Amino acid sequence: MKTHTAIAVAGAFIATASTVSANSIFEALVPDKPANGAFEDVVRPMTNTTLFDLALPTTNVRPIFIHHNLPDRVSVGPGGAATLPMGGDVQIYALQFEIALSERLSIVATKDGYVDINPGDTSIWSAQSGFANIGAGLKYAFIYDPANEFVLSGSATFELPTGNDDVFQGQGDGVLNLIVSGLKIWDDFQLASGAGLRLAMDDTQSTSSFVSGHASYKVHDWFIPLVELNWHHVLEPGNGTAAFNSQAGGAVPGAAAFEGSDLLNFGAQHAGSNRDLVTAAVGFRSQLTDSMEVGAAYEIPLTNEQDGIIEDRFTLDLIYRF
Repeated sequence: MKTHTAIAVAGAFIATASTVSANSIFEALVPDKPANGAFEDVVRPMTNTTLFDLALPTTNVRPIFIHHNLPDRVSVGPGGAATLPMGGDVQIYALQFEIALSERLSIVATKDGYVDINPGDTSIWSAQSGFANIGAGLKYAFIYDPANEFVLSGSATFELPTGNDDVFQGQGDGVLNLIVSGLKIWDDFQLASGAGLRLAMDDTQSTSSFVSGHASYKVHDWFIPLVELNWHHVLEPGNGTAAFNSQAGGAVPGAAAFEGSDLLNFGAQHAGSNRDLVTAAVGFRSQLTDSMEVGAAYEIPLTNEQDGIIEDRFTLDLIYRF
């Protein structure tokens, strides 16, 4: 556990330090901008939607649609030596919102929505739909520097087990998410990073960490291409207690040799066999008006797809700031 925690802390340091260091290197090369309007062209990250947030506190609503394709086969058992057929897809409909109480502090609602699971192999898995857990909390900008277009913030959110068991939600005593996020802008180029811990309140769920990075460049208001990377790492597997009885007879926590990354937490006892899920995404945003933008991203795993829950994923969103 100490080794894995050290890995997570190192990852968090690297992600945050990269943004801070980039700020130190380039701030002398770019003229300072006035504080008002300094962040009006800021680009929000697209992927890892429940954890990777913009460091800048704002007031906004964000409808999200995700089409997530499942691997044809998934690893199960000790060491992930065996596989089971899966396939199919998942659709997620969600609405995030944020209310800025000041330029440094905001209330964030990071997880909710409706989940529709359509497995390819219905001899083991069941087609089910239901509500996701609800997660919310606070974001605070420790460094807020409009002149240099730099923000460093921390967030604390709590995920309540309010969702439906049929769609791998509603188990355990909740999860506390502690996150550090960075943002730096140079004219039309932007870097953002995030790193954090997902601390399960009991051992029926797994404890994990994540590190995410984002880079984008504004070619035009209507075309802002972006690339993103996400690394999810299991620190402490769950206890594998039978749960989610509509899926594989409740055997998922005791059989799965991986965890569920951003949306799901199986409490898989064999998740130590495949602790890491790394994904990459490409996409773009379009600024429709001063207060509204849309985005699209396509994401794939860089790790073995059968050692995780993702074959590929399409994410669409709309952001309205007010």
